[in-house]
Amino acid sequence: MNTLTKPANAAFFAALVMFAALCGAWYFQYQLGYAPCPLCYQQRIPYYFAIPLGLVLAALALYGGNRTLVRYGLYLLALILVVSVGLGVFHAGVEWKLWQGPTTCSSGAPVNAPVGNILDALKKPIRAVPCDEAAWRLFGISLAGYNALISAAAAFVAFLGARRA
Repeated sequence: MNTLTKPANAAFFAALVMFAALCGAWYFQYQLGYAPCPLCYQQRIPYYFAIPLGLVLAALALYGGNRTLVRYGLYLLALILVVSVGLGVFHAGVEWKLWQGPTTCSSGAPVNAPVGNILDALKKPIRAVPCDEAAWRLFGISLAGYNALISAAAAFVAFLGARRA
C-alpha cells in the first residue's frame, strides 16, 4: 500500500481503475447487449473527468511537476471519485427501491412493440431502460453497486496520494 500511495502511482492507479471500469461498462453494453439506463450514463460522467486528470497528475508527479499542484489535483481527483460513489449509491438505492429514481427512467411504449407500419412506429415514444431494475448482479450487487465500490477504492487511494504529495 505504501508504494500505491505515492502521488504518481495513486493518480495512475485511479485513472487505470476508472478506465478499466469504463471499458467494462462498454463491454456489458456493446458486447453483452445490456442497454444502459439514464442513471448508468450519468455514472460515467465522472470517469470522463477522472481518467485524463489522473493521467496528467501522474505525469506531473512522475516528472517533477509542482508538488502543490499535484496535491490539490489529487484532492480534486478524489472529490470527482466521491461524486461517482454518490451516483453509484443513488442508483443502487433506486434499484433496491429505497428511493424514487428520476422520471426519465421509464416512460412510453416498450421498444419491442409490434410494428405494423414503420412511420407509425417512429411516431411512438420509445420506452427508456428502467433505472429501478438491475440488469445484472453478482453476489447480489448490481453494476451500480460495483461502480460505487470501485470509485470508493480509487478515491481512497487518490486521497492517500494527495496526503503524501
